[in-house]
Amino acid sequence: MRVAVLGSNSFAGGDFIDLLLGAGAHDVLAISRSPEKSSCAYAARPRERFAYRQLDLNRDSAEITAALDDFRPDWVVNFAAQGELAASWEHPDDYFRTNCVALAALAGALSRRSYVRRFLQVSTSSVYPSTGPAHPEASPPAPATPYGVSKAAFDQLLLAYHRSSGFPAQIVRPPNLYGPYQQPFRIVPKSAITLKRGGSIELHGGGRVAKQFLHVRDASQAILAVLERGATGEIYNVAPAELASVREIVALVCRRLGHDFAACTREVADRREQQAGLLIDATKITRELDWAARIPLREGVEGVVDWVEREWDAVSAQPLAYVHRA
Repeated sequence: MRVAVLGSNSFAGGDFIDLLLGAGAHDVLAISRSPEKSSCAYAARPRERFAYRQLDLNRDSAEITAALDDFRPDWVVNFAAQGELAASWEHPDDYFRTNCVALAALAGALSRRSYVRRFLQVSTSSVYPSTGPAHPEASPPAPATPYGVSKAAFDQLLLAYHRSSGFPAQIVRPPNLYGPYQQPFRIVPKSAITLKRGGSIELHGGGRVAKQFLHVRDASQAILAVLERGATGEIYNVAPAELASVREIVALVCRRLGHDFAACTREVADRREQQAGLLIDATKITRELDWAARIPLREGVEGVVDWVEREWDAVSAQPLAYVHRA
């Protein structure tokens, strides 16, 4: 298959490309707004089946459409998004511009291209409300942040395109992702870096709320399964059966690095963007596509810590706080 990946420099986008190229059956066009990352940010990539274009979804719409017309992908997979919940309160216009408006223009253009067999949008569990039991795909969206609202809006537009013209849209909604090559300001690598620097890890609200943390490779396998065997016009939640709190994850990092949890952590006030108790039900993708998360949490967290240690010079040079870019 010929696959175009938008937002290819994102953590999840990069892992999905690694999965495609590792399978040896796909040609990949990667598109992202920043320069291609160094090799410490992804696995080795065979250049004969991989091409990279530095194009911005907001500023280079015509160039992106032209690149896709030239490549003629069977599948278009979108990871491009403004994705930090807290920053969405400070920059809601940027979030809607990227996560909804720019993508609406792209979807409109691609709806008139016959070569697209699948357009898969990587959405988020944050479109669902925080209350109630684990949400299936039929749960009405009730996002609690500007980020979630912007993602839900584009989801609904894609479904409208499918209903009106048969546009081959698919939507995947994962929870919190983690894994090697993740941005250092995320909880697992940040905890490892903080400990290695001799610092103290903050536990917002005590870090006791049970959440769903999905390894990025399990998410990539789910996306590939939806592309290969999933129906168009459908939403698929992807999540592990195992629940864990941030407190438990930090304890795993401490254990891997040989640090005492109580001595290395401190409780601080919770953050308003947190959606405590938000869980999703992944029964549908398991039943229809035989997908299930395979990587146990302890194994996955230890793998991230090992990556931090292996790539310490490159990883530790990056900021431990999110830096917003319009």
